[in-house]
Amino acid sequence: MKNSSADYVIRVHPEPSELPLPAWNALLAQQQLPSPFMRLEYLQALHDSGSAVSETGWQPQFLSVSRGDELVAACPAYLKSHSYGEYVFDWAWAGAYRRHGLAYYPKLLVAVPFTPVPGSRLLARDAEARGLLMQGLQALAQRQGLSSAHLLFGDEADHLAADAQHWLQRSGVQFHWQNRQPQGFESFDAFLAALQREKRKKIQQEQRRVREAGIRFEVLEGAHISAADWDFFYHCYQLTYRAHHSTPYLSRDFFRLMAERMTANWLLFIAIRGEQRVAASLIAMDPERRLAFGRYWGATEPISCLHFDACYYQPLAWCIDHHYLRFEGGAQGEHKMARGLLPVSTHSSHWLAHPDFSQAVADFLAQEGQAMRGYVNELEEHQPFKPAS
Repeated sequence: MKNSSADYVIRVHPEPSELPLPAWNALLAQQQLPSPFMRLEYLQALHDSGSAVSETGWQPQFLSVSRGDELVAACPAYLKSHSYGEYVFDWAWAGAYRRHGLAYYPKLLVAVPFTPVPGSRLLARDAEARGLLMQGLQALAQRQGLSSAHLLFGDEADHLAADAQHWLQRSGVQFHWQNRQPQGFESFDAFLAALQREKRKKIQQEQRRVREAGIRFEVLEGAHISAADWDFFYHCYQLTYRAHHSTPYLSRDFFRLMAERMTANWLLFIAIRGEQRVAASLIAMDPERRLAFGRYWGATEPISCLHFDACYYQPLAWCIDHHYLRFEGGAQGEHKMARGLLPVSTHSSHWLAHPDFSQAVADFLAQEGQAMRGYVNELEEHQPFKPAS
């Protein structure tokens, strides 16, 4: 598809490698909420490793907007044949289409596969270029006769652009840890001291049970993670999915490419008992912006409270020691509040071609949005921290 308006050209790319990597990443750096997961290296690795490809239900349809030889806007987009790996749930919408004899799939999705990390999705030089990108997305969906288009976990500018195209807005909630400002916590103990007594005691009890099980942690950053370390992590990662009778989204080759192409963005916690490795927790990092993201975990055997220590307490202690500003705990899980992670609203935008279904979804989202606001207000009343003195 090629369209031009005021000297701009919109193109669809069936492979991420067709996009210019330096120009893409330069655009990303200009956005409101850049993240490592929107770097073209990350998106290319998902494709090159066979993790997010047509065969797995993720057919790339990346969009770009150019003016002459200059890339002025771009976004990752996929034709989806299912709704797995998205973390914004529309299964009920698909079911309603099916009951009325209509096809919901394929749909168009603007997202980072398997990655519910909020951040900029529509990479654009300015509002005009972002608007053209939105127009290109809707035109692509309409020309292919798709049921719908969706933009997940975008930033404010993304959803303002979608709202200008009359897309429907949806909100959700995640739980993020914020380092104390203007000065960060001096230590993990200082963080614990800021919590309410019952929350602090529970964390201390859980960490004590892990120590009593004979567990110690090895922390490996970036280039210090060996191929053998990655192999052990991937074994644990597979075991997590196996425990839920599921198949991993990401291949071992994806993590090999990450070790090669984005070495500095990974932090690995390995739990060791005696001389035996028993669990691993992988954290993504943004060293430039001092942000960390909880990603994947697994254990070779069940050990009481090890998950909380490996996935929350050890990473939080590391973040405090390294003066990181935020740790994002991933999708869902209000149990994270008891561990010092607070509710944060997330956003998605949706366009449905069928006018009656669009209205029905709009009515549903209005009710869901009201319930979500009430839920977040209720969460805010259960702050884990002591009142400020």
